[in-house]
Amino acid sequence: MAFGRFPRAVQAKPFSDINVTPLVDVMLVLLVIFILTAPLLTSAIRLDLPQSKAAQGGEAPEALSLSLKASGELFINDKPTTLVDLPAELQRQATQKPNLEVQLRVDQAVPYGQVLDIMGLAQQAGLSRIGFVTAPGADAQKAATP
Repeated sequence: MAFGRFPRAVQAKPFSDINVTPLVDVMLVLLVIFILTAPLLTSAIRLDLPQSKAAQGGEAPEALSLSLKASGELFINDKPTTLVDLPAELQRQATQKPNLEVQLRVDQAVPYGQVLDIMGLAQQAGLSRIGFVTAPGADAQKAATP
């Protein structure tokens, strides 16, 4: 009987390189997640505004009603006026009440250019708060009637 060793296979040397494929896969997944979530984080701006009882209720601001009909008739607070007298009247109103709001009531048939001219006259007089008054739509009128 012979005592001997069985021949052994040559052992492989330890693998000394780092496998970067899983690392690249994880980084690509994180990049895709970042690309998808970044716009969601910046689209909503959260503000912690101070609370005030005065801001919750109160009186409506003083307003100047400025109406223009399709025929060209101009009214300030339901009193007829002309386009020539309008700048002086707006200037007078602006000096009396600087925070006055101008409420424009304009017929649908009035050209847009005339509306812009009136808005420009109001702004030149120092009245920068301008609002457009509209009639409620047909659906809103039906809902309001019982």
